[in-house]
Amino acid sequence: MNNKKKDIRWTVSVALMAAVVVLLANTPLGMIQLPIIKATTVHIPVIIGAVLLGPAAGAILGGVFGICSMISNTTAPTLLSFAFSPFLSTTGVVGAVKAVWIAVGCRILIGVAAGWLWILLKKLKVPSPIGLAVTGFVGSMVNTICVMGSIYILFAAQYAEAKEVAMSAVFGLVMGTVTASGIPEAIAAAVLVDVIGIALLKALKLEKPAKPETAEA
Repeated sequence: MNNKKKDIRWTVSVALMAAVVVLLANTPLGMIQLPIIKATTVHIPVIIGAVLLGPAAGAILGGVFGICSMISNTTAPTLLSFAFSPFLSTTGVVGAVKAVWIAVGCRILIGVAAGWLWILLKKLKVPSPIGLAVTGFVGSMVNTICVMGSIYILFAAQYAEAKEVAMSAVFGLVMGTVTASGIPEAIAAAVLVDVIGIALLKALKLEKPAKPETAEA
């Protein structure tokens, strides 16, 4: 009975976090205006869900994020939407499969990586504030590096054509995006995951209180 209750609670919790992902993905709340660029926040609930509920939940939430991204790029396409929507593929079925990997597969990896990293950091007894910040930063960078790295590997020619640049310039543009967009997003993720994560760990009583020190006789 206890296991059944835990399963139901886990399922409901994942559903609630998924609703947050969908909300952020479809409203301006999913973007933070920085001085130069806009940083996405949609991956924040994915990382937090992975911390609170485990890597499997993180994978599910990442998948929801990816599906939202795929739908958004299909219904409101931009210059690079061919890399995120299988319906806008310029290279047939092969391109469609590549787009599904970038839109969904790379986002699933966010939750998996964040969930297992958090487990590792807890085993190493890293303090929660530090562990949460590290998990947020790494989870966000997994998103940026996997997406942009996959675009470079799988869609270099199409990317060069869309940007109207030579193939030799694609690597520099990809690295520029990772640096200019990925790092600010990762810093924002570190802060937000840290603040929200600490509050939720305390509220849900998932953080064990420190044992009081006993005075020596």
